[in-house]
Amino acid sequence: MQYAITKMSTKGQIVIPSHMRKGMKKGDEFLVVRNKKDIIMKDVKSLASNLGEDLEYIKRIDKAWEDYDKGKYTSMTKEAFLAELKKW
Repeated sequence: MQYAITKMSTKGQIVIPSHMRKGMKKGDEFLVVRNKKDIIMKDVKSLASNLGEDLEYIKRIDKAWEDYDKGKYTSMTKEAFLAELKKW
């Protein structure tokens, strides 16, 4: 799993960090799904073969946000979160 933090520009553009763009080329298309605070991007080329898995993943994320809204998770700093990810 790879992770990075990026920012949105004043024009609404978000940069995908270079280490995550391997295998991508100019003109590639992505499905963008937004649900409340979550935004998920999926490469359109792989949609047909993984659609069921993708929908299940989105459902799990939605459930996690519901649990978060109910106070079932703890908050941490960005640094602590990234350090926790490195343990995986």
